[in-house]
Amino acid sequence: MQKTILERISRVTDDVVSLVLRGDEGPLAPWEPGAHIDLELPNWLTRQYSLCGDPGDLSAYRIAVRHDPLSRGGSEYVHLFLRPGRTLSVSLPRNHFPLVPAPEYLFVAGGIGITPIMPMLRSAVAAGAAATLAYAGRPFAAKLASEYGDRVRLGRPDLAALAREFPAAEVYCCGPASMVDAAEAVFPRVHTERFEPTRRTFGPDTPFEVVCARSGGTIQVPADESLLDALDHAGRPVPSACREGVCGSCEVLVVAGEPEHRDDIGAAPGRMYPCVSRSRSPRLVLDL
Repeated sequence: MQKTILERISRVTDDVVSLVLRGDEGPLAPWEPGAHIDLELPNWLTRQYSLCGDPGDLSAYRIAVRHDPLSRGGSEYVHLFLRPGRTLSVSLPRNHFPLVPAPEYLFVAGGIGITPIMPMLRSAVAAGAAATLAYAGRPFAAKLASEYGDRVRLGRPDLAALAREFPAAEVYCCGPASMVDAAEAVFPRVHTERFEPTRRTFGPDTPFEVVCARSGGTIQVPADESLLDALDHAGRPVPSACREGVCGSCEVLVVAGEPEHRDDIGAAPGRMYPCVSRSRSPRLVLDL
């Protein structure tokens, strides 16, 4: 974890604030557009937020937090109780939404989904690529329009029309689930990031066993318990945050066996997220 000082908290819209977290012990860890951090709050909650500042400035991180009316205590604490000067721990940046090199980009964002897109747009323009942003939302809208001019299109986007207009563009989309679902249905290829898990149906949960390759021992995972909880109960806890398969904080390495990936991060060889994922094979061997 990295220690930061909350230097500034600014109102962006009625329901969104911007936080500047300055490194308390020198420069912070480097990051690339699309990355997010875990923020440990004083009320013992950990929440994930996309980095939306300048990757070239490692003296501070910038994030934005929307006040969710159905808050489980994270955004509510940030909006109502967090004050400048507070020391806060943040994780090293993780990136499951990386910007790939391309000559042309189309960015589609809705609401607070603009946060990972802003440094992407900055990077694309700096690289000399053709870049267009279609944004349905209020946070940072005026700033983006002022800074990037006609590259920015505000208002509800017509995704089908955009797909016809930008057939060769590398497409990135972040926003409400309905927007992300629509983008995945319209664009032949699109990079997406979700703040909420996809509601999908999987087969019945079945028991399996896990072998911990480094520490030794075998753990039985019953049908009615997650792998993450089974590891915790067996005294081999894995750090976790969202417990919904979207943040990646509980990543573990798979040595043998076939995981059943139920997360929204995307299957990567040799990795799985035990908060939601299970096993297709009777046994998994993990690097734990």
